[in-house]
Amino acid sequence: MAATFENDWQEILKDEFEKDYYKELRKKLIQEYRNFTVYPDMYDLFNAFHHTAYKDIKVVILGQDPYHEPGQAHGLSFSVLPGAKIPPSLQNIYKELEADIGCPPVNHGYLKSWADQGVMLLNSTLSVRKSAANSHKNLGWETFTDEVIRMINKKDEPVVFILWGNFAKRKKNLITNPKHLILESSHPSPFSANYGFFGSKPFSKANTFLEENGIKPINWCLPEEVDEL
Repeated sequence: MAATFENDWQEILKDEFEKDYYKELRKKLIQEYRNFTVYPDMYDLFNAFHHTAYKDIKVVILGQDPYHEPGQAHGLSFSVLPGAKIPPSLQNIYKELEADIGCPPVNHGYLKSWADQGVMLLNSTLSVRKSAANSHKNLGWETFTDEVIRMINKKDEPVVFILWGNFAKRKKNLITNPKHLILESSHPSPFSANYGFFGSKPFSKANTFLEENGIKPINWCLPEEVDEL
């Protein structure tokens, strides 16, 4: 599970993959994929890195762990594969997206167009057992993704970090570069969206910050249709 990247992450992460903790994580993952149903597909584990090169990162949206039911997770936080039912949290993201900047909801939950524009959709834990949320919490992924956040924090170019919910907010201490912007609110989950997520305007605030720093803003409006994979 040490990936090969066709972008600058290859050089940036090569030493991380050689560290002892990652070698242990890899051994555990091999056993997990061998003995259980694990999401996403092992070839999709690092899609957040494949789709968003380090040099292109403008925004980071941090999630906790992948969706844990069939046909959903594909390596991008909050995103589901074409054809999958849109999860409740993502439905609420779409509601805020429309209220904030007028993007109409679409009939899919596939967020790759954001990743392609420099929005890194990063989960803190990159894998999960079927029907067992947070089941890979202690495998070692957080050591890896915390280091990734530290690497992004070192970027000279301004980055927007969007932290939804208490779990993501706990990563705030890793973001110390004053060039960056941190946007935080409650999680878009139905249990918490009414307590600070709705009305937080993360999309317009992110774009205003990017434009103020001479960076092309994100087109947050998603394509109406995507091809089934």
